[in-house]
Amino acid sequence: MTAALPTTTRTPATSSPLAIERWPWLRGVMGALGLALLGDAVVLMGYGMFNVGVLVPLAVGAALLLIVALRGRVAGAVAHSVRWRRMWRLGWAALILWLASLGLLWGLIADQVNAAADAGSVDAIIVLGSSTRDGQPSATLARRLDAAAQIARTRPDALVVTSGGVDFGERESEGRVMANYLQEVHGLRGDRVLAEEKSTSTALNLQYSQDMLANRGVARDARVAIVTSDFHTLRARWIARKSGLVNITTVGASTPLSIRFNAWLREYFAVASSWLLGEF
Repeated sequence: MTAALPTTTRTPATSSPLAIERWPWLRGVMGALGLALLGDAVVLMGYGMFNVGVLVPLAVGAALLLIVALRGRVAGAVAHSVRWRRMWRLGWAALILWLASLGLLWGLIADQVNAAADAGSVDAIIVLGSSTRDGQPSATLARRLDAAAQIARTRPDALVVTSGGVDFGERESEGRVMANYLQEVHGLRGDRVLAEEKSTSTALNLQYSQDMLANRGVARDARVAIVTSDFHTLRARWIARKSGLVNITTVGASTPLSIRFNAWLREYFAVASSWLLGEF
């Protein structure tokens, strides 16, 4: 009788080497993207910009460069550890889902910007605040104010509310800086420019601005133009509707190209925050 040969139990084959190990071009793409994101963040931080639209590219860029630099160790950990393999796959799945949601929101914002090109006939104008420096509006805010002034020239009887309190690092309220800019640069009369100086969020911008307009005899159902930046028009409209402004039009000033990516990225997290806070 022939003795049976001993059987061996095969262990499941470990996952194949990571794509970043197999494909040099992918390493190049990840490295270039990481450097671009990291460089973008470092430059803007050098200008004093510290917000989520800058910090996220900083973190993602650093992570991509780290993965490329340590690709051998990463591949080994993923190949030999079930836990690391799961974490690796979940991480990429989460990133893909996040990018999809980001693209969806940006598409909605772009549609809103295209639909909000013309203010038409309005009874009042609300300009939403943004950062200032040394008593002067930032480039982003200046574009909002320039857009508001253009509307104000076509509607000489419309009141203009410049809305914004004192943010971190500012010594003068955004509302006051904005009002000064409209009067000094665009020659708007002081009696038609109302500076709202207490608000610290878009919801409060609109609430306090409504109150100021009501005190000047502007009806709640009057047609109001809300002037802000392109990336902010969608959220501003959502919040305005909840705050009781129903007869509105939004006007989106273009964001400077140098910070456009970061501003639109920051808005993604601002929308999430506003939703969690019940602002719309």
